[in-house]
Amino acid sequence: MPQSATRRSTGTRRGRSLSTSRGSGSSGRRLPRRLVHLYVGLVLYGASAALMVRAELGLDPWDVFHQGVSEHTGLSIGTVSIAVGALVLLLWWPLRERPGLGTVSNVFLVGLSMDATLWLLPHAEALAFRIALLVGGVVLNGAATGLYISARFGPGPRDGLMTGLHKVTGRSIRLVRTGIEVAVLISGILLGGAVGVGTVLYALAIGPLAQFFLRVFALPAQRDAGGTGTEGAAGAGTNSTEGTSRVVARGGRQRRAILRR
Repeated sequence: MPQSATRRSTGTRRGRSLSTSRGSGSSGRRLPRRLVHLYVGLVLYGASAALMVRAELGLDPWDVFHQGVSEHTGLSIGTVSIAVGALVLLLWWPLRERPGLGTVSNVFLVGLSMDATLWLLPHAEALAFRIALLVGGVVLNGAATGLYISARFGPGPRDGLMTGLHKVTGRSIRLVRTGIEVAVLISGILLGGAVGVGTVLYALAIGPLAQFFLRVFALPAQRDAGGTGTEGAAGAGTNSTEGTSRVVARGGRQRRAILRR
């Protein structure tokens, strides 16, 4: 092999090694930040759900169901959320979904945070205050979603159920998600869960809010790749997939250029 080709090959290997070591180092430095995103996001998610409960103007579909079960069992709504999350997680087994740290943390932390916030937050009487609680809860929920999903530690149990059914049935994510949430909402209404303007507001606003906050809280590597780190939030956007495609394409062009040389 000519010396110039050998030098280029050696330089390429060194460049790859240096790039790998830098990537590993930056990944290690990002781990504490990812953990902060995960746990702050989950705590805020539970708090946002509690704000909507205190507003008494309607809940999101899953919390309508949780509240309905709570009314019939005497358990707190946070405890019901934990129990339902654990049962949903068991459904992952036949669907061959794999839980992550974020999945298990989601099951317990959201419910605990919800109960703690409800204990601290008094009942509201004035309509203006209840509306403020509702709007604040929906916006905070979007921010919390962006935080914990950007951590990329695995989807929540309910999101994993959605993606698992999508893989097994071949139906679109949108159809599967709609089917699950309609079924949960109807079940919650029959059990006595609260439905109202808050339910409609949440349904209309949470998608755009989550997508906005995913961009706000995206970690540096996710921004560089053009993505938003949307694992576990299928349907919230396709930026992560598009970013990955662009990176793969760039890598292919670079390899072809090296071979031509």
